[in-house]
Amino acid sequence: MTKTLFTNVKIFDGTGSAPFAGEVLVEGNRIASVTKGKNEAPLKDAKIIDGGGATLMPGLVNAHCHMSYTGPERMSDIPPEEHTLITMHNAKTILDCGVTAAVGAGAAKPRLDIVVRNEINAGRIPGPRYLACTPEITVTSGLGDVRQTHAYHNDLSLYADGPDHIRRACRELVREGVDVIKLMISGDHLVPAMCDAEQLAMDDDEVAAGARVAKQRGRKLAAHARNSESIKLCVKHGIELVFHATLADEESLDLLEKNKDRFWVVPAIGFTHATAYEAGDHGFPLETAKEMGFVRELEIGAETLTKMHARGIKVLPFGDYGFGWTPHHTMARDFGHFANYLGMKPAEILRAATLYGAQAFGKPDELGCVAPGCLADLIMIDGDPLADLTLFLDPAKILMIMKDGVYHKAPTQRRSERIPAAAE
Repeated sequence: MTKTLFTNVKIFDGTGSAPFAGEVLVEGNRIASVTKGKNEAPLKDAKIIDGGGATLMPGLVNAHCHMSYTGPERMSDIPPEEHTLITMHNAKTILDCGVTAAVGAGAAKPRLDIVVRNEINAGRIPGPRYLACTPEITVTSGLGDVRQTHAYHNDLSLYADGPDHIRRACRELVREGVDVIKLMISGDHLVPAMCDAEQLAMDDDEVAAGARVAKQRGRKLAAHARNSESIKLCVKHGIELVFHATLADEESLDLLEKNKDRFWVVPAIGFTHATAYEAGDHGFPLETAKEMGFVRELEIGAETLTKMHARGIKVLPFGDYGFGWTPHHTMARDFGHFANYLGMKPAEILRAATLYGAQAFGKPDELGCVAPGCLADLIMIDGDPLADLTLFLDPAKILMIMKDGVYHKAPTQRRSERIPAAAE
């Protein structure tokens, strides 16, 4: 069994506690021991990696990942063969960012997530641990319905109206091998004239049908749920991954707080910020973004998500990266957004991106932590991320990426601008 000892590192263990100088021993694909300080006795048969004072921490977990999304072209126009290759490249990019596990939040075509997940699991392509998702299941005139009566065309969604049709769509995708079923319960500011973010798109019986299939077949549930009524349906039907939730009222906040150990909110605030202020070249100049409601939603969402965090509701970074104005390699920008909009401290943000993400993924005792028995999904950062969260945006600052005890990126030397060694 391969043994690797990481020494002279500062360890952020994922709990949010202060980092400490120490050593981590990896045996095979799991962490065998975590030691504070330095073990003076030589370790037989172990390869020694001197981190030079770098920070060793759990791999990041993206609980709202659109691995097959790509911009700026219309995704439905990409043939499935080319789209599969694009998704494979995206998988590597996501892992390059230090994300060692991800939850699918909607596939651009029905089997893209499934096929690429299978290739990752077989070890034939690089990528994070991945839970494959359905396409976004929506209803007529819901978010994602781009059809026209005079000219049928599609983009990213599957259309199903009524509980019978939704039940069938979910069952078909379970048959194909998805891990996650996603329902588009609320509208969105992207389609304000058809179904705005403050409106429900799905009825209770439609949501119930999709949720029942997921529970029968042991699949995870996720939902696009921006407004309070959609959040209440998530809680009622046990949809544990609540995407957005930026327009929650006090009653829905109370429900989430009461059930805070069962639900995770992944707001994708980076998408809202980028659409409001940075997407002019993609058809959303500032005046348009204001008219559509994105600027207002960002203001309300920042206040709402700050309340959630104060109540102990688990709010996780990442989400909706992969569009032309939110490329995958920029997903760590969410750390700055969580600090600026939610007032979260760096340790809280990284705990949400590791330990809480692992809970949302479904492996709370194996991922998102640096502790004996955990899977060896680890990254090493050149510097102190608690002092500078922008380190994750520089690929050169991610010195090492290990998934399941195997290097995706072998350890590299630290840059000349060194910080003191961890043990000093």
